[in-house]
Amino acid sequence: MKKPVLLVALIFAVFSPARGADSRPNVIVILSDDVGYSDLGCFGGEIATPNLDALAAGGLRFTQFYNTARCCPTRASLLTGLYPHQAGVGYMTDRAAYSSNAMINEWYAGDLRADTATIGEVMRGAGYGTYAVGKWHVTKDIEEDASRHNWPLQRGFDRYYGILRGASSFFKPPEITRDNRRVPFDADPEYPAKDFYLTDAFSDHAVRFVNDHARQTPERPFFLYLAYTAAHWPMHARPADIAKYSGKYDNGYEPVRRARLERMRKLGLIAAQWEIPAATGDWAKVERKDWEARCMEVYAAMLDNMDQGIGRLVSALRTNGQFENTLILYLQDNGACAEPYGRGGGGGKAKAKGPLPMPGPAESNVGYGEAWANVSNTPFRLYKHWVHEGGISTPLIAHWPAGIPAARRNALEPQPGHLIDLMATCVDVAGATYPKTHAGETIQPLEGVSLRPGFAGRPLGRREPIFFEHEGNRAVRDGPWKLVAKGPAGAWELYDMATDRTETHNLAARDPARVRTMVAQWEGWAKRAQVLPWIWTPAYGETAPAGGAKKGKKKAGE
Repeated sequence: MKKPVLLVALIFAVFSPARGADSRPNVIVILSDDVGYSDLGCFGGEIATPNLDALAAGGLRFTQFYNTARCCPTRASLLTGLYPHQAGVGYMTDRAAYSSNAMINEWYAGDLRADTATIGEVMRGAGYGTYAVGKWHVTKDIEEDASRHNWPLQRGFDRYYGILRGASSFFKPPEITRDNRRVPFDADPEYPAKDFYLTDAFSDHAVRFVNDHARQTPERPFFLYLAYTAAHWPMHARPADIAKYSGKYDNGYEPVRRARLERMRKLGLIAAQWEIPAATGDWAKVERKDWEARCMEVYAAMLDNMDQGIGRLVSALRTNGQFENTLILYLQDNGACAEPYGRGGGGGKAKAKGPLPMPGPAESNVGYGEAWANVSNTPFRLYKHWVHEGGISTPLIAHWPAGIPAARRNALEPQPGHLIDLMATCVDVAGATYPKTHAGETIQPLEGVSLRPGFAGRPLGRREPIFFEHEGNRAVRDGPWKLVAKGPAGAWELYDMATDRTETHNLAARDPARVRTMVAQWEGWAKRAQVLPWIWTPAYGETAPAGGAKKGKKKAGE
């Protein structure tokens, strides 16, 4: 019975084109979670990220790249090349307890829509092997008897390993999804649970998928989507990684922030004339300074471990002879997270249950808080949730030795970009065809532009402004100008990003004509892109006059 199988394999090997005949690059998109703009070494941080720093030095750093300010809307946008509302994730994938807003229509169902094509579907249609690892978070159907219609393998990926939900313990995740089945992390025969740590598990499977592809189908290029949960709460890290940062943050927030500002200026990431917003957090008032310093030590350790895994992935590419012709794109899903998750009272002291355990091990369950998030987002205002620069700004590292001119290596690219551009970029470099129809559905047209011209220092050719909306926070970026508002009732603010990207000088009163023009741009987009809840009638979950909305709990930083 083995001979026919062997014969088929030999025939396939003889008649399949060699990988060398297909000059299209492999593509890897790496997404980290709840990480600030200045955390990486190549963006001014003190955290050890030598592998990402090396990719930046050998490639490009896009300095004005944007996400959508929140976890699952970012993933919906990245995967589809559309704004998240168009993709069906106008808010979140569920109505969580902290949300006062209900899902009112199909564009806010929290599930990828059938009239979207994912990047996996498009790349597989172009002949690529397609792999996804890590956090999925774009479907609400995650129960055992669910249809799985929006699980990775149903949306274009050949293999998947990760978590479908938005967060998990790093040491003891409730479950892991492998392809189309959910398995206990400590009873997975393909990945023994000894010394399990989720970030390492993601890195290991990314390496496994790349190596398996090189061995089994070397004639085909591949696409890998690697979505880490680092450094999303709960803050869990390996003791050895935490030890590297012991004592590094004992002097509190401001010395770290000042040092980052100085490095960012030297790197050319911050213009000398930009004023820097006042810092958040008073170290003198922190009750348990050892606990608060440990929060940042653990956060740094989480990113350090992620970078180690990226290094192992790069080593696999080199070993397989794939490094030169692989486009690697690294970015973050939103700005730093100021959510007071699990922190209790002042400086880590619980209000009623006594002192919280030191962050890091499995029994701890906290986030690192607003003051450290302010440090992570140096030099920008606000955080995850908001669409001021601190909520939506992400580094974008692009590395592709065969496709980025040598003269552009280690360059800073200031042209604004957005998640919607990643699908267009993949379509471009892969020679793919973005479908007009798929699985019987008419597919919404792409919103973004390819970043490939920027690799060579040419204009991206963007014809439309870039738009934002999340929880009533809204913005439009048109050339050097940004119009932004905080919350459904917030007044529009106007900033010149060329001279004031830190958003310290509101020019709205000085230039009302420009404000009117940009408001009209945003409202036109909002109607076209199905952005309906907070400023139109009715507001979510109620009947209210235009502009009305239920009042939710005040969030950190407001």
